Amino acid sequence: MRKDLVFGMAGSGGDGIVSVGESLLSAAAAEGYHGMMTKSFGSQIRGGESSCRVRIATMALLNPGGDLDVAVALNWEDFLKFGAELPVSGSTVVIYEAATGVAVDAIPLQGVTPLQVIAVPIAAMAKATAGTERAKNTVVLGLIAGWFGIGQEAVMKGIRRKFAKKGEELVAANERAFNEGIRFAKENQLRASMAIASTPMQGPRLMTDGNDMCAAAAIFAGCQFFSGYPITPSTEIMQFFTDHVWKYGGAVLQAEDEIAGIGAAVGASFAGKKAMTATSGPGLSLKTELMGLASIAELPLVIVDVQRGGPSTGLPTKAEQSDLFAAAFSAHGDVVRPILAPTCVADTFRVTVEAFNLAEQFQTPVLILSDQEIAQRKETVDLIDTSQFRIVERLRPSAAELQDYKRFRITESGISPISQPGLLGGTYLASGIEHTESGSPTASGDVHHRMNEKRIRKFEPLMERRDLFLIEGNPNAPLALVAWGSVAGVCREALGLALEAGLDVKLLVPYLVYPVAEDVYNGFFASVQRGLVVEQSHLAQFYKVLRMHLDLPKGVRPMARGGANPFKPSEIAAALGHLLADLPPSTASHLQLQA
Repeated sequence: MRKDLVFGMAGSGGDGIVSVGESLLSAAAAEGYHGMMTKSFGSQIRGGESSCRVRIATMALLNPGGDLDVAVALNWEDFLKFGAELPVSGSTVVIYEAATGVAVDAIPLQGVTPLQVIAVPIAAMAKATAGTERAKNTVVLGLIAGWFGIGQEAVMKGIRRKFAKKGEELVAANERAFNEGIRFAKENQLRASMAIASTPMQGPRLMTDGNDMCAAAAIFAGCQFFSGYPITPSTEIMQFFTDHVWKYGGAVLQAEDEIAGIGAAVGASFAGKKAMTATSGPGLSLKTELMGLASIAELPLVIVDVQRGGPSTGLPTKAEQSDLFAAAFSAHGDVVRPILAPTCVADTFRVTVEAFNLAEQFQTPVLILSDQEIAQRKETVDLIDTSQFRIVERLRPSAAELQDYKRFRITESGISPISQPGLLGGTYLASGIEHTESGSPTASGDVHHRMNEKRIRKFEPLMERRDLFLIEGNPNAPLALVAWGSVAGVCREALGLALEAGLDVKLLVPYLVYPVAEDVYNGFFASVQRGLVVEQSHLAQFYKVLRMHLDLPKGVRPMARGGANPFKPSEIAAALGHLLADLPPSTASHLQLQA
């Protein structure tokens, strides 16, 4: 019996492909499985191709998997547009719409001979049973249930729940379409069993995505004001706030543009409220000037950048990790601003709460670099124990400090108490011009030097936060992987594969991506002779940021590629093996685990 199955499906807009994925994931979760679903679309405003991949497993999942076990193509033109996102191999069962007219031995997958290819009259089955081809997605669910034993009862319950308000006739039509898919599967058996092992129920789980998790965590952390401008793939954050923050006394402003969005958030922070804005790459470019204002005015602010392919409009519906330079360095003047990155839907909650805590503690803008995959993929997530989190509030001035209030007083920590409008004695000027301790404008080079030193020195404790890093494997291993964001989950699985193959390797995953905690990295790399920094960026941006701050071992090199070309755990493990093969035999033998 298998431990997991990876399904990949593609079709045209309106075929209900994403709905199939969501129903399959929900059914699997109801039966006790762990699951993860990613979705991808063409960049058209309306219509175009859509796809999803669903991974179902008996164990907790770290990534959406590699090659597909099951591929479903409602039409070949749309399926082929997704290329490396839906990789088919010799172990894949391919199911496709017979009405495409393509012969089973002539499917357009160059250089690949799948395990089995099955042509199914999906549209005709939908028409015959439900009276409409729009029920194709329900037929596909029936095929999956019949062939792979997943979700028969749960999917049927979902059909009844979904269509109940639209009448019994529609419910019955979709039930017939679902059962017709099961019938076809039973009459046309797979040549090889692909059944997944059963798993016991382990209590309730959430099924959610990264954007909703981020917004929920922000509200939990005390955020009472969100302002922003809709942009793919971050818009769902604003939508969640709109639906829920009012219950907690908060407010949402959909601004007229990206600049107004962050401007309002800066104003809310000045007024004493925890504030947040969210965007993607093009919007981040527009927000940079006001991030500088928040930096010099020392105002807490959280900015979420859900990365997508760039530059410019780029690949608006695909994931990439190419905004790191923009997040870290797109500021005039000497500015340091913390950057955090989640690695999955589940830890997006923790990372978001941490971002608000850092913003409040250090009185600074903090960026969260999510990406399209994490933001829009759905995962089954264990219920969150919120009692484990500590919520940090900004340092307020005491009554004595308000007698002669100096908002930007130079302190030992670099952090000075922050007031808000209406606080007696707490009035101050928070402009973008350099200022004295009281906030008065100045052109003094000496004051500017001391204020720069204050604003940068306050981050020194952040560099000691080892809890913002995950290290797995033998601490003294000579082989290493480093990865951040959504690629980290792929590398965690690759680490397991490499260890199984006998390689002595370790992995470092930073949740704090910038500033670079030099002591943490230097300790990690002390034993390393060969390694890979894996990232979804054509320029290997993270690798280059590390090289700016660290004397990396000569054997550490980048493994980088652009968006819409996801990594597979198996290829990363293989790349580690190639590093080993490049060494002289006497050296290579020391890089393998001793049996």
